[in-house]
This record gives sequence, structure tokens and C-alpha cells, in this order.
Amino acid sequence: MERTLSIVKPDGVDKNLIGEIIKRFEGRGLKVIGLKMISMDKKEAEGFYAVHRGKPFFESLIVFMSSGPCVVMVLEGDGAISKARELMGATDPKKAETGTIRQQFASNIERNIVHGSDAPETAAYEIGYFFNSLEIFSA
Repeated sequence: MERTLSIVKPDGVDKNLIGEIIKRFEGRGLKVIGLKMISMDKKEAEGFYAVHRGKPFFESLIVFMSSGPCVVMVLEGDGAISKARELMGATDPKKAETGTIRQQFASNIERNIVHGSDAPETAAYEIGYFFNSLEIFSA
């Protein structure tokens, strides 16, 4: 069983898409084993997205991610990372496949509704950033 982190970003929360996104993940056989709503301040967002520090979009990403509440969740299942990323679609909604979360709901490449881990090592780091072991309930 593989685990991944997904975030419903402030624009997804604002558009009332939390349930829709969870429904899509569960519909593909992913189980939500950790879930909470948070509000990151700029320092927390900078820490989470530290890998992007120095990139042109870093500052606007931090401002956006600290602009409102997010829902962070741990998903578990066979091929969880690839399944979640397939459901989310390409980072740029203009390039996302029809029917994906980003293609259907995202405004642009920055306000793209969801985040998902891209590799097992990234998932482990990202899950640990938001959750402790008492907050994750494996089947």
C-alpha cells in the first residue's frame, strides 16, 4: 500500500470542492486515512514549498497558499501517487486532460485547486510536514 499527500488549496476550499475531490479519490480506490483543515501562515507555506525557493513563482505561491484555509489529507492505496496525480491532471489546467480536477475547476497554473505528492520520498516528507502518527489511521 502506498501513501500520498493531497491538499485542497484555498481556491478549492473557496469553491466548495472538498467533498467532490474526496469523492473522486475514493472512487478510484484511494482511502482517506488522515484529514484536517488548516490555515498556513507564510512561514509554514515557505517551509512546505522550500523546494521551490528561488523560482519565479515562489512568492506568489506562498501568498496564495497562505490566503485561506486548505484541506490536507493522506491517501492510501495501490499506486496512490500515480492515481491521485492522474485524477488531478497537469499542473497547468490548459494542458490537463478532460475530466481531471484541474481541467474542470482550476482557474490557472497557480490557482489549480489541488496539490499532490510526486514521488514516494516527497510523499513521506509532505505527510510528515502536516501529520503525526496519531493522526493517520491505516486500514
